[in-house]
Amino acid sequence: MNGAEGKRFSIAVLAGDGIGPEVISAARRAADAAASRDGASLEWVEYPFGASFYLRTNEILPDSALKEMSAHSAMMLGAIGDPAVKPGILERGILLKLRFEFDQYVNLRPAASLPNVPTPVPLNGRRIDSVVVRENTEDLYIGLGDMSDAGCVDAPMDLKRAGYSATGRLSLRISPEMPFAAQVALNTKFAVERITRYACETARKRGEKVITVVSKSNAVPALYGFFEDTARETANREFPDIECKVANVDALCYHLVRSPAMYGVLLCPNLFGDIVSDLQAGLAGGMGTAAGGNIGDGLSMFEPVHGSAPDIAGTGRANPIAAVLSSVLMLRHIGLDKSAERVERAVSRYLESSRRQELPIEFGGDFTCGQIEEAIIKNI
Repeated sequence: MNGAEGKRFSIAVLAGDGIGPEVISAARRAADAAASRDGASLEWVEYPFGASFYLRTNEILPDSALKEMSAHSAMMLGAIGDPAVKPGILERGILLKLRFEFDQYVNLRPAASLPNVPTPVPLNGRRIDSVVVRENTEDLYIGLGDMSDAGCVDAPMDLKRAGYSATGRLSLRISPEMPFAAQVALNTKFAVERITRYACETARKRGEKVITVVSKSNAVPALYGFFEDTARETANREFPDIECKVANVDALCYHLVRSPAMYGVLLCPNLFGDIVSDLQAGLAGGMGTAAGGNIGDGLSMFEPVHGSAPDIAGTGRANPIAAVLSSVLMLRHIGLDKSAERVERAVSRYLESSRRQELPIEFGGDFTCGQIEEAIIKNI
């Protein structure tokens, strides 16, 4: 008996800006087709927030919507951003607000070789199959800092997270007086321990015995030395079957370019995870295949890594594969493993069986977003 038989899941949808609605359409249809084959159903509840909503109402993401979203099984997000809105407003007001409100402490970004997807460096017969497990709530992304034209900063530092709160002041004076900026970074034992557990559990699920902590403790010993030491202690104490290695982020990037297939699970602080996952996406073939998940104990959110690409919105040039593969992460998260495998196999079959002109435009083919969507659905 199929364990998914008769199950219903409510999925929040924030299609967002630019190509977001186009790629989310493909992700929804693929997830629906796979889930229905396994006797489950997905109910999609749409939310309008993004650039158009903000420009029309001057409202970004109301708290009342957050409360409603919390009742859903998961969320699919398209893309946020538009040239008509000052950079940072929507990113902080929607993306970061959702991540922090629902304590989505894991940013999961897999990178894998796919059939007929060109790579910028030769793989020499090997296959990329890596995943960045990025701590998603701390480091330089906590949003505490200030700028000064007068050589002096005196600003309150107040931070609230699911597991703790922090209060204080940042007081700095520069002599001789000159403009400057200061940004505060933070790593706590609470956050590093739980992201390390997630990385080790991910390695176990993948049948691997190693995680690699991405660090820079030689240059930033307090911040990244603490992350590195806490991660190693946690892994050694709680996961004796998992070896915890450490790689400096600069050396890691060098080795990734020379040998893209050499790493499996990469455990990263927030800043390094953001950078390394984009490098991995580029090495595996591009942002058009880069899936992502923001995962916590409450509402988790799944999104392609690429941006809103307003310059190609509505032209058919968007590649929906990253969004479709993000729906694979979502299906696994809500327990529909069999459905997730169906979608993943369908993407691979479409790419493997395609003639050059049937590939996405991003990969040198002629297929539009809608044609790729139909080809994936056909393979499900």
